[in-house]
Amino acid sequence: MESLGGCCTLDIDTFRRTRDAVEKAPEAGKGSFETVTEWRGGAQAVTRARTFMIETDEPTPLGGKDQHVDPMELLLAALGSCLTIGWVTQARLRGIEYRKLVIKVQAPFDLRGYLALDPSVRPGFGQLRYTVDVDSDADAATLEEIRVAVERTSPMLDNILRPTPLEGVVVRRASVSA
Repeated sequence: MESLGGCCTLDIDTFRRTRDAVEKAPEAGKGSFETVTEWRGGAQAVTRARTFMIETDEPTPLGGKDQHVDPMELLLAALGSCLTIGWVTQARLRGIEYRKLVIKVQAPFDLRGYLALDPSVRPGFGQLRYTVDVDSDADAATLEEIRVAVERTSPMLDNILRPTPLEGVVVRRASVSA
């Protein structure tokens, strides 16, 4: 099987320069992300993240039209994407190639929490589980070393595992009648 070249195409030199710059001047590594989500009717919304657009909807049993990804699936996608980047970065740092790298993230849910039918059931996922399917010449010990390093440095995994302070603010706009 031919290598995808993904590990070699990751710009590890820029990654290292950024790491070195932040090591020398920690303030250079601080920043912020922002998204803006606008309701589009029904259960649909559009989120703008920098120049990208993400459309969401709910499945039909929950009142949506099932025309776009569910927000809960976005959480799984965010985790899978972040872990994938980590696996590729860690491989590149070690000079390892992958012929295949697929990360599947699964999470069971119980609608009784979301539908407010049972206060003892959380509205979110009951568990998150991911599986890494990797085709590589790296030995099992090296792949385990990569898994540990990825879990230690993944921003998305960190946000899921450790409580992040959350503040909600409501800005009320009253329409003016003519």
